[in-house]
Amino acid sequence: MSIVLLGIGNPLHADDGAGPKLADMLAGTLGVTAFNCGTAPENFTGLVRRLDPDLLILADAADMGLAPGSVRIIPPGKIHDTSVGTHTLPLYHLVDFLAEPSRKIVVIGIQPASLGWADTLSAPVASALNEIKMMIAENNLQKIPVL
Repeated sequence: MSIVLLGIGNPLHADDGAGPKLADMLAGTLGVTAFNCGTAPENFTGLVRRLDPDLLILADAADMGLAPGSVRIIPPGKIHDTSVGTHTLPLYHLVDFLAEPSRKIVVIGIQPASLGWADTLSAPVASALNEIKMMIAENNLQKIPVL
């Protein structure tokens, strides 16, 4: 199974950099192609279409009203209900644009502790990224609760 991860967010806004950091952590991991998209994931849509992965994972900070570092899979119908990242294109548009009958798309939301001006992640978010990395590497995303 081919897996592509798009890490989305602004690494200068503390925990909003969770998605890009996860992409950097997964770079070079066997079986996963990961891209640090910053705040412009739409710039990677052509690449995703060319790679045509079986599984596309979008990872982004999301205010889900949970404890910092909490991780959830956000179903497409609930993306509207969360405050996801600082990028300009709403994430549900990206999901709709990249949807293919043969492609599974999973949106992973990471609850931030802080979105202030900082280039470091909070301890709870950094810890959550290590757990997510292991789950992705083991193709074990079913351990992540659904929002």
